Amino acid sequence: MSAQAVLTALLLPPLVLLPLAAWLAWRGAWRASAMALAAVLVLATPMAEGALRHSLAEAGPPGADATPEAIVILAAGLAERAPDALTLERLRAGASLHRRTQLPVLVTGGTVARDAPPAAQVMARSLAEDFAVPVRWIESRARDTRENAALATAMLRAEGVPAAFVVTHAWHMARAREAFARAGMPTRAAPVRAEPMPRGHVADWLPRADHLGGSWLAIREWAGRAVYRWRDG
Repeated sequence: MSAQAVLTALLLPPLVLLPLAAWLAWRGAWRASAMALAAVLVLATPMAEGALRHSLAEAGPPGADATPEAIVILAAGLAERAPDALTLERLRAGASLHRRTQLPVLVTGGTVARDAPPAAQVMARSLAEDFAVPVRWIESRARDTRENAALATAMLRAEGVPAAFVVTHAWHMARAREAFARAGMPTRAAPVRAEPMPRGHVADWLPRADHLGGSWLAIREWAGRAVYRWRDG
């Protein structure tokens, strides 16, 4: 696991809130401790996850004026030596877009664990074996979204591609397209799971572990966008 992944896990909820709550309780600040624990419960509700994800689903840069001539699918992660659930959703969406447009496909993603193959190689194999979709370009060095954009853009520019579709989740799309814009590649969004805001039904306020994971992804995305804007100006 990279240092960046460790810091991300330690500095974002829920891990950052649990030791804080314990420390506050030890100090006798029971009200503040209870608030920290309540924040974890709130983040585990569909309402919190939906609101956080909806806040990320902005348009990003303007759509490409040029007609896209390629499809770029961004990796999320791996489960053992197979695509994880998020990556598999992106592969399915990319395969569907390829069938509609017949455009060539580029997959991008580097090594996510010491003994694992690059994510892009796993993605290319899955597209070929599971979706019968050929992959023209495999970019297997990128460690983050910024490098996804820069390295994929270099490969596409070398082939004379003027613009591309970007396939990633709706909550990740703005940051991804901003990274491609900085790299000089005009893009059009092909978002995965562009979900509406929850309507506020009773079930939307019931905490559940999977929604805590979704809230964590959204908070990490906001943190990533803040870092990119601070670093790139």
